[in-house]
Amino acid sequence: MEASTASDALVARGQNALALGFSGNLGNIDAYISAVNRLPMLTQEEEISLARRWRSDGDLAAAQRLVLSHLRLVVSIARGYLGYGLPHADLIQEGNIGLMKAVKRFDPDQGVRLVSYAMHWIKAEMHEYILKNWRLVKLATTKAQRKLFFNLRSHKEGLDSMSPAQVKELAEKLNVKPEEVVEMETRLSGRDIALESPGDDDDDRFAPIDYLSTDAAEPTRVLEAQQFDRLQSEGLANALDKLDPRSRRIVEARWLANDNGSGATLHDLADEFGVSAERIRQIESAALKKMKGTLAEYV
Repeated sequence: MEASTASDALVARGQNALALGFSGNLGNIDAYISAVNRLPMLTQEEEISLARRWRSDGDLAAAQRLVLSHLRLVVSIARGYLGYGLPHADLIQEGNIGLMKAVKRFDPDQGVRLVSYAMHWIKAEMHEYILKNWRLVKLATTKAQRKLFFNLRSHKEGLDSMSPAQVKELAEKLNVKPEEVVEMETRLSGRDIALESPGDDDDDRFAPIDYLSTDAAEPTRVLEAQQFDRLQSEGLANALDKLDPRSRRIVEARWLANDNGSGATLHDLADEFGVSAERIRQIESAALKKMKGTLAEYV
């Protein structure tokens, strides 16, 4: 069986397998989880045998068993992302797609169990879903973090990396911890280094086997870096440019201020513009709504 035909068939059969008797949107999530937890797990010997049958013969039944036996892993990982306020069933569906991609590429002779290999693919799909659907304002949860997110690139322009002294200086200037600067820098400048030969399939952009030795460049972080980088370099400037001068001043003073992360208050800006604090709030709300529409094009 040709590789492309086998892969297409795996996806089709995998989708049917994942339904487990429920509707395409997982139906009753509790019933789905209960059914998944009753599915038998594989021994290492069974896993190796099934994976070899899939790789050498395109055995769809073998691939299906590999998928079904790891559905509980997807459910477990999805629980860790419930705090983002997205539907549990949607997270599971996205994770299931990642699981099927992992099974499609899993090589049992690399000495890694499928549970470890698939985890990266599952998280990558969930992260991509979250970044596309999560409200942009939540990408950084505090004013100081938002300021760091939006301003780090300009502070390190032309530098491949920041020295400890530069990290400390920037952390003090932006009123954040040095660890937060390092983490954000990693997100903004992370790169995926492929050890496997790139393929024509878009899914080959991320090959988790390349990342098993380190968390620094796993696909989830690569996805985050791409999204943050694109938003930082294109989205924010474009969104701000579309605001009138007063709206831009209010947004920058409230959200992108450099005064120890506190930002201007509504009353501060009300005094500056000679209007009420409520009017400033209305202008800010309208400006953020307009920016959100522009920024949505970049996630």
